[in-house]
Amino acid sequence: MTEYQPEDESIFELLQVLNKGLSPKFERCAGISPTRLRLLNELFQVEEISQIALQKQIGIDAAAVTRHLKGLEESGTITRRNNPADNRVTLVSLTPQGRDKMHCYKEEKDRFISSLFAGFSEQERRLLIDMLTRLQHNIKSL
Repeated sequence: MTEYQPEDESIFELLQVLNKGLSPKFERCAGISPTRLRLLNELFQVEEISQIALQKQIGIDAAAVTRHLKGLEESGTITRRNNPADNRVTLVSLTPQGRDKMHCYKEEKDRFISSLFAGFSEQERRLLIDMLTRLQHNIKSL
């Protein structure tokens, strides 16, 4: 095990600030939360999917996915219906309007990411991916 270093606390604090600030900034720029965009992106890849399968793919709890999908349904971006073969299963799909919006959201996401990594070299980006992947691994093993 690596010994605790004084700068580790600074890194930890910076990671917390980044975590807290990233989603609201992204939502302000793109017009959608990162979680909702992930949901829409999963739906963009399929014709229709069960709400439970969608929740598992995104990795959020059932109440959160229901809350997000309700908002997306109210905006006309998705539709939900009961599975005719099993009324206990809710099927989710993008509407044509939702598919159109995905193109705009993707462009906004690309712009946001470009701005976020402005001034980073390709080598720095690869190193950052490696370090963040290792941090993620360490978190899972805690």
